[in-house]
Amino acid sequence: MRFAILGPVRAWRREEEVTLGPPQQRVLLAVLLAHAGRPVSMDTMVDALWGEEPPASAANAVYRQMGELRRRLEPGLPPRATGRWLVRESGGYRLNADVDTLDLLSFRDLIGRARAANRSGDLDKSVALFLEAVDLRQGPTAAGIPAESRAHPVFTALDREYLIAVKEATDTALDHGAAERLLMVLHRVAAEHPLDEPLQARLVLVLAAAGHRAEALDTWQKVRAELAAELGISPGPELREAQTRVLRTDSPATGDGADRRTGPAARGSAYTAPTPDTDPVRPASPLIPPLAQLPADLPVFAGRRADLTRARFLLSGRETMTPATVILAISGMGGVGKSTLAVHLSHQMAHRYPDGQLYVNLRGFDPSATAMDPREAVRGFLTALGLSPQHIPADADGEAGAYRSLLAGRRVLILLDNARDAAQIRPLLPGTPNCLVIVTSRNRLLGLGASHGAQILELDPFPTAEARELLVRRIGAPRVIAESHAAAEIVRHCAGLPLALAVVATRAAAHPDFPLAAIAAELSEAQGSLDAFTDPEPAGDVRTVFSWSYRTLSPDAARLLRLLALHPGPDTGAPAASALIGVPMARTRQLLAELTRAHLLSEHAPGRYICHDLVRLYAMELTERHDPRPRREAAVRRLLDHYLYTAHAAGRLYSPWWTATTLPPALEGATPETLDDDGQALRWYTAERHVLREVVDLAVRTGSDTHAWQLAWCLERFWDRQGHWHDSEAMQRVALAAATRAGHRAARAHLLRGLARASARLKRYDEAHTHIAGSLELHTALGDRLGLAHAHRSQGWLFDQTERYDDSQAAVRKALALYEAVGDRVAQTSCHHALGWTHVLRGEHRLAVPYFERALTELAGLSNRYGEAGTWDSLGHAHHRLGDHRRATTCYQHALRLYRQIGDRYNEAGTLHQLGDAYHAVGDYGSARTVWQHSLAIFAPMDHQAADEIRTKLKALGDAVPAPRISLVAEGRGDDSGSRRP
Repeated sequence: MRFAILGPVRAWRREEEVTLGPPQQRVLLAVLLAHAGRPVSMDTMVDALWGEEPPASAANAVYRQMGELRRRLEPGLPPRATGRWLVRESGGYRLNADVDTLDLLSFRDLIGRARAANRSGDLDKSVALFLEAVDLRQGPTAAGIPAESRAHPVFTALDREYLIAVKEATDTALDHGAAERLLMVLHRVAAEHPLDEPLQARLVLVLAAAGHRAEALDTWQKVRAELAAELGISPGPELREAQTRVLRTDSPATGDGADRRTGPAARGSAYTAPTPDTDPVRPASPLIPPLAQLPADLPVFAGRRADLTRARFLLSGRETMTPATVILAISGMGGVGKSTLAVHLSHQMAHRYPDGQLYVNLRGFDPSATAMDPREAVRGFLTALGLSPQHIPADADGEAGAYRSLLAGRRVLILLDNARDAAQIRPLLPGTPNCLVIVTSRNRLLGLGASHGAQILELDPFPTAEARELLVRRIGAPRVIAESHAAAEIVRHCAGLPLALAVVATRAAAHPDFPLAAIAAELSEAQGSLDAFTDPEPAGDVRTVFSWSYRTLSPDAARLLRLLALHPGPDTGAPAASALIGVPMARTRQLLAELTRAHLLSEHAPGRYICHDLVRLYAMELTERHDPRPRREAAVRRLLDHYLYTAHAAGRLYSPWWTATTLPPALEGATPETLDDDGQALRWYTAERHVLREVVDLAVRTGSDTHAWQLAWCLERFWDRQGHWHDSEAMQRVALAAATRAGHRAARAHLLRGLARASARLKRYDEAHTHIAGSLELHTALGDRLGLAHAHRSQGWLFDQTERYDDSQAAVRKALALYEAVGDRVAQTSCHHALGWTHVLRGEHRLAVPYFERALTELAGLSNRYGEAGTWDSLGHAHHRLGDHRRATTCYQHALRLYRQIGDRYNEAGTLHQLGDAYHAVGDYGSARTVWQHSLAIFAPMDHQAADEIRTKLKALGDAVPAPRISLVAEGRGDDSGSRRP
């Protein structure tokens, strides 16, 4: 017999292919092949066939199908005889297969031999074996079975295993100068995974290495467009670096096989063996993203020569004095071009600050009056500087101290745009010299000059010559010269304001056949004056220019501009805009493009739009004038429904076992975004995180308390898992007040539990105990056994944080009994893990092991990678403390593989730290060194205490042992809780 699963599910007897029968038999054979010689439980087979809703007769149906499958594989076998291939075991079945009879086992054998050859330095043999392995695949794993069964985790895991091998093979080929040998395979696999950035980056590098530089750059552009169209994101660091290498002709080349270390492996991309118990984990230095947050410089920047000269003079004077942080405050009225000048100047000065640039829009004069809290800005900078959100201090002084500490010794340029006053700026100033801070504000910020020596640069409207230059840059010199009188009239009507000039010039550029005289006449006919802009605070009669541009819009685009004023910001995604106006997405994109062409919106990132606050204020006036209250209220309701339903769908993907709230019917037109998997869910949350905070506040302001608490409920897992605990606490409090006003006790019970967790994360344990007690009381009163179980489980976790171990175990046992009563299997595994970990905290490691092993057994087939990772890590910790370092190493490697799939960098670092301890305990100092070094690279920016501990261990180890070469990967996302770490 021979079997295949790397492609269509097939079987051959000698040279004759076996007819495998109906779809259910093919599914069962595929599941058996995927487990390759290991027993498969009845639960797993039932789950693969029917998912979460099996029929009552599922087990009998499996027995019948397995009997038929046995007869197809071994015709003539007596009914009760034990077959050679398909064997029934206690509780399930096993298909006997080996390297010679199953392509999957042959693939794994070849990969293992390729890795061994790589480790021994025989790169030519390694590449050949990798090629032989990846060529075995004939299509997607288990092709030909029903799609709903093929989506089972057992098959998607094999797809991931193959993808990891292709990436590893590519890196080896790049290192060996044999990249073109992987080109055909890489083309095929990259076409199947168009949004896999690490894979696409490798394709770009391989194309360049094979001499196809133009195709490499064209591929990069196609991937960039695909990412923008599908996900609304720009290429990440690996893709950007790949492009840079190709442009600099620094990509790897074929040839002598020297170790050029220019492929992804050289940059710290990493790979985890699919069988970590047989392939040692050896980490590489991680890829650190560049600190480059400046917005793009304006390609048609014009004028401001005197202001730029003045700014350079002020800065150079400060830089030659005693070393200190240099501050330049650029002030002026709205629309005068402060931000444009600041960005242009920052790009000119950036080379003096090699440690990077930070940028934030403080929204000091946003028409919605939601100026950014400086603590929010500090937290954003801390994250950009590499500090994990989980380790941002809980109080303002701690945040500011961490910010100043991370900037100490660095030369960084910091651009604080649109500040309201000096009080908003002071917490964002570095505490040590050598940084440059550029601030823009409509206020003069004289207090900042007095207290911190800031240099003040005040901007006036453009003089006539520079206003004319702006027109020339945007519509061309011949046109301006040909109608110089009309151009002068346009300049006069715009009163030297760059914003007004840009709007008019954009209109003129879009219609090159329009005479400038006609445009000037239209401006003259529009009523109003720009004289009000001599006052820094008014709404201003830039309405003249805006109204002129507004009147050229199609009716739908005009309506969208008005309704966008109802969006709370700070920016708007295209799907949210579609919900606001209530028209299909395709039409909305056309309208957004029309508004962008009119310079009334700016697409600052793919699919994300912002508008100048003066344009927003103008749109607010228009919507109040032209859109009746019911229309505005309906638009806000659609917007809230859009975010709520998308958050609900994202939460179900990100954490499938999460207890969801019941949603009310959505208004027509409030279409949620389509999210296919947990990765897309996380990307949506990341892009919208700051908007979502404002949306919750908008719901409260507009009296939509139900939307407020439901949104917070849906988002709690994201906030907690991603470490945004300050946001979580703030939103849970807002939502709790909304649920209280709405009289929804079940919501209050759930939100109190979320608030307890956020408070505990921030070390506010007394508050956390009060909140969880309130949650327990409400769930008890409601008779909600599942909610009560969740609350007891959370209470147990909280008791562990405060070293009340007896109380912790009592609470978790109450939760476990309730979970068993309601049949929640996933939560039961969490309880077993929790009981085991409490034993670990008490030093009772031998008692802990059975709990962890039971949890792992019960997790099999539940698709809970987060829970599995944490349990493997905990089991490794227990074995390590018991002195069984071999078992500990195996457990840690399982945990590492899963943490990398999930993308949990912090817990990956912790597991690597412990893995290094295990290697050190058995005298493998080389492996210990490399593992600790990789852990240190992750911990250094996010957990200084852990980093210092590892540095001490490395120092004690000394420099005598050379570190082996390393190769690991971190990719993907996972689901649900279970990690033992906070």
